[in-house]
Amino acid sequence: MSDESVTLAALRKVVADFVAQREWECYHDAKNLAMSIAIETAELMEHFQWVKSDELPALLADEARRAAITDEIADITCYLLALANVLEIDVSTALTDKMAKNAAKYPVEQFRGRYFKPGEHDARGG
Repeated sequence: MSDESVTLAALRKVVADFVAQREWECYHDAKNLAMSIAIETAELMEHFQWVKSDELPALLADEARRAAITDEIADITCYLLALANVLEIDVSTALTDKMAKNAAKYPVEQFRGRYFKPGEHDARGG
């Protein structure tokens, strides 16, 4: 399976089947799933805590660390898809709509190469 060949619908079904086979639906409400996403995201953040930007290539080259990071990303994705299943949200539509809103909010002409509007100073004092 790869991103190039698997649809979101197929991944959502993998998650839904996993939950159903274990009869975990009673635990998978929106609150618990949202909390689980936050918890797993914090676990992902722990891998990067106190790591300087110039140390990232070495961290990501370590196979064990990379595998642990990959597992956390998978956990987050699993809970996110479970939440989308529970809330009956079409993830592709939600993402496409949000990117359209972001494109309007952050026009390329004003934001290319920066995260602040021209005339504003960035957080680094630029």
